[in-house]
Amino acid sequence: MTRILYVEDNDDNIYMLTRRLRRKGYDVVVATDGEKGVEMSLSAEPSLILMDLSLPVVDGWEAARRIKSAPETRNIPIVALSAHAMEGDRESAIAAGCDDYDTKPVDFARLLAKIETLLSKGPGA
Repeated sequence: MTRILYVEDNDDNIYMLTRRLRRKGYDVVVATDGEKGVEMSLSAEPSLILMDLSLPVVDGWEAARRIKSAPETRNIPIVALSAHAMEGDRESAIAAGCDDYDTKPVDFARLLAKIETLLSKGPGA
C-alpha cells in the first residue's frame, strides 16, 4: 500500500483528507508540525508528502528544504498545500523544494490527480 505523509496542524483538515485518501487505498500517516514532518519523512518512509505551509515549530517551506536536502528523502515528491493563495506562493513553495502546489480548501479530484501523476513518475523522476 502506498504511504502518504500528511503534514498538517488543523484537525478538521486532517480528518477530511485522511479519510478520503484512505478510501482511495492510501496508507496515510500524519505529522502535526514541520519538525515532526521532517522526522517522519525518514522514519515512515512515505512515497509522497502533502505539506501544509503554515505549520508550528518549523514552517512548511523550511521543512520541505530540509527534506529535499537530505540524501535519504530528497526523492520523495512533496505537494505544498496552502490556504494562502497569494501571488508568488506557488513559486516560493517550488523554490523550497516542493514538486507541486495546491490550494485549500482542497479540490480533492484535482489533488488526487496531482498525487497520482507524481507517484506514477517514480522516485527521483
